Amino acid sequence: MTTDMDTLLTALYVKIDDELEGQRWLGRPPQLTDSELVCLAVAQAMLGFRSEARWLRYAGKNLTSMFPYLPKQPGWNKRLRAVLPLVKKAIRMLAVDTDFWFDSHWIVDSTPVECGRSRSTVKRSDLAGWAGYRYCASHSRFFWGLRLYLVCIPTGMPILWALANPKIDEREILPMLDVEAGLVVADRPGLLLISDKGFASQEFENDLAMRGIELLRPSFKREKKRKGESLLKSVQQLIESVNDTLKGQLDLEQHGGRTFKGVAVCVAQRILALASAIWHNHKTDALIT
Repeated sequence: MTTDMDTLLTALYVKIDDELEGQRWLGRPPQLTDSELVCLAVAQAMLGFRSEARWLRYAGKNLTSMFPYLPKQPGWNKRLRAVLPLVKKAIRMLAVDTDFWFDSHWIVDSTPVECGRSRSTVKRSDLAGWAGYRYCASHSRFFWGLRLYLVCIPTGMPILWALANPKIDEREILPMLDVEAGLVVADRPGLLLISDKGFASQEFENDLAMRGIELLRPSFKREKKRKGESLLKSVQQLIESVNDTLKGQLDLEQHGGRTFKGVAVCVAQRILALASAIWHNHKTDALIT
């Protein structure tokens, strides 16, 4: 990510406004357009503001040259949740607008998204029935919340993502690949999907094979060494670095969402921030260290 936030936000605004935002408003246009709202949401995630109240105070003091009008907190909250479909489209749009889109290697993994800790929070939460309890072996702890399933390419650019109850088997995320007709088979013959052992099953591999996808994963002790397994350790670090960026720099687990739409848009907001930084660096040929 470059240090020039103004340049990134300007480029992102032009991209979204030109390609995605339609004519939603029949009467008087809003003082803050959806494109501007999405750019502000990206800036909030990148600058690490978890509190909406603190973010609006900061933006009102420091970003008025780019965004002369800001809604009050209730209006911001309502508008941000309503703009979730546009945020999802923007993530895909940025991925398509890079050379990375044509990469035939995808990496898939999941990571916990905690939504509450106290028993009273769990009992009264609007997320009950969607979120759940699960033990995370990689973090050596139980958590109550969701799991984020993320498919990205080796450069870290997100391709597909989904939130699900943590009790759902990881191999049931296959419908993610069918979200858009022709996304996998038509554009990427010979696609290689790289995963960990959590996605291991013959049925899962057969389903992938029917879609023209080959699965590369670590072998179990009882199995013969699988083709290409020696390369997995270095590749697996890539998805771990993406999860670490989402959690360490973009505060994924401090999202603050308390409802279905609230959690979804807060997670999407952080994924879009990651995609925006990668997209902007690619377009400006920024040095990656």
